[in-house]
Amino acid sequence: MLIPIGTEESVRRQRLPVVTTALIVANVVVFGFEISTLGTGGEQALNAVIGTYGVVPARLALEHAPSLLSSLFLHGGFAHLLFNMLFLAAFGDNIEEALGRFSYLLFYLACGVIASLTHAWVNPASTVPTIGASGAIAGILGAYLALHPGGRVKAIFFFGFFITVVAVPAMLFILFWFIAQLFTGIASLGVTTAQTGGVAYWAHIGGFVAGLVLIALWPKRRLAGH
Repeated sequence: MLIPIGTEESVRRQRLPVVTTALIVANVVVFGFEISTLGTGGEQALNAVIGTYGVVPARLALEHAPSLLSSLFLHGGFAHLLFNMLFLAAFGDNIEEALGRFSYLLFYLACGVIASLTHAWVNPASTVPTIGASGAIAGILGAYLALHPGGRVKAIFFFGFFITVVAVPAMLFILFWFIAQLFTGIASLGVTTAQTGGVAYWAHIGGFVAGLVLIALWPKRRLAGH
């Protein structure tokens, strides 16, 4: 098992990753709200929240446009949240350092919106909500690879009682993230979403490609070493 703790570039950052930290806190707080609805109204209440604030392709219209943002802070289970936040913490600081805080926040949200729109475009008749930060984080991973194609990820590797810290090529670790997404639905809260009932592959692909393209076009990048 590998748990990401950062990248080799992270140690060279000059500023604290305030926005990345704030995004993680926001996701955890919203997930806490999701859990609270289970206690007060059961799965029916949780389904109502997911259906209201998640992206439902079949009903996506102007009045439902806010769900493109709100869906980025909802998660279908503990594993879904945990894996996403671990990868956001490991890679997000690099992109925040390169773009600056406000620009990075816009970049993150833009990747998430494009990811959801990609999923909706491929599955226009779907009535299953799409939720989670996975699309936005896929964009962050794409941007990281574009900026640091030879980057390496520091991770805690443990197997039984054996624990050590290893450096893994970023390309392999990002592949690990995609594979991990396949299994996060197992620990769902009982609500059916595109993530817990069947991974939203096209959202991940759309977010990843968006990150690769947008980082090349994004204005006023502060690239490391420049």
